[in-house]
Amino acid sequence: MGVGEVVEVGARRELQVGRLRGVVDRLLAAGGVQGRRLRDCGVTSGAEVDLGSLRRLPTIGKRDLWDHYPYGLRAVDADDVVCVHGSSGTGGRPTLVPYTAHDLDVWGEVVARALVGAGATQRSVVHNAYGYGLFTGGLGIHHGAVRLGATVVPMSGGMTERQVRLIQDLRPDVLTCTPSYAIHLGEAMRGAPNSLRVGLHGAEPWTDEMRGQIEGLLGIRALDIYGLSEIIGPGVACESLDSEGLLNIAEDHFYPECVDAEGDPVPDGTPGELVFTTLTKTGMPLLRYRTGDVATLAPETDTGWRRMSKLLGRTDDMLVIRGVNVFPTEVEAVVLADPRVSPHYLVVEDRRVAARAELRVAVEPKADVDPAPLATTLGAALRERLGVGCDVRVFTPGSLPRTDTGKAKRLVRWTDGEFPLPSLTWD
Repeated sequence: MGVGEVVEVGARRELQVGRLRGVVDRLLAAGGVQGRRLRDCGVTSGAEVDLGSLRRLPTIGKRDLWDHYPYGLRAVDADDVVCVHGSSGTGGRPTLVPYTAHDLDVWGEVVARALVGAGATQRSVVHNAYGYGLFTGGLGIHHGAVRLGATVVPMSGGMTERQVRLIQDLRPDVLTCTPSYAIHLGEAMRGAPNSLRVGLHGAEPWTDEMRGQIEGLLGIRALDIYGLSEIIGPGVACESLDSEGLLNIAEDHFYPECVDAEGDPVPDGTPGELVFTTLTKTGMPLLRYRTGDVATLAPETDTGWRRMSKLLGRTDDMLVIRGVNVFPTEVEAVVLADPRVSPHYLVVEDRRVAARAELRVAVEPKADVDPAPLATTLGAALRERLGVGCDVRVFTPGSLPRTDTGKAKRLVRWTDGEFPLPSLTWD
């Protein structure tokens, strides 16, 4: 399916079923973990599977990738692998994903589609400040921009002064980087005029309040792009200029589901964990991969791609404070809605007393703001939104962690001893 092309829903379902059966056949032929699990549940051929029966098939998760590190889920010969990407894991074990030449072609297509939805054309100049390397952000955007025929400036992260200079000199119209770095870059540019029109920002959950901060600093439309290395990288889903805050899922390549903690499907519009099946990947196809990302799926329509909400958080980032479930993005939505607060904040889960967890929030004010009434107002607003009290502290500007490369540190877990960030003191 070409860049920007969308087919009628009936034809799309037929395409998805055919591709799903192909994935099942490849997994059965490859053997391995997923093939064995399919056989254990009675599946011997892709012809036995359709979209309606998908929910009865086994899931796969990050733990499976770690347990079979480095290549236990590869479904092709080593000679067919042309590159490897991945992300950091626990215990020093990264999550590694092998890609075939076909996978890179799929990746380029879906990212090019995302760029087109953001208004990019062959004449665009894409300033790409995602990190290059094992992390999929930089090279994923690069593949898509090249596929589109645009000019890509492969800046990667860091070197902010040079980034500003090249934005001024090369006059790009598209910025791609994490939302945290977009804030950092916007502050470094200090409101100077620039040629940027739109930004694609992902790799971490962020809110509409953060969107407002980015757009105010850079004077652009800030759009969300979603992906993860296990599925393909950026391009799994992306906002477009006309998608009204929802992300268009490339569902001809990645079939979406949304499930509860037990793995049962949740109704459209209900928050749940995103589950994806890679319909066209060959290097490491995944059947019903549990992402750990929490979002909602919008109801299907007769035209257009299936859509999802911005990420609400991650299952492993959810905090349970005195019986109340709290996502850091909910805190962000309250904090950044106050015009007196800068875009820098920190959520602290204080579990030094295991039986009584406390929620603490550190913020930085904008210039000439009285910290005492700000802390009181934010504390009341957070209690109203979250249903649980929290301790709000206002630190002097420049105190909280910054990022000059990619993702900002937004959450700290405090379990014992001194405060875990040596640069801060929490009395």
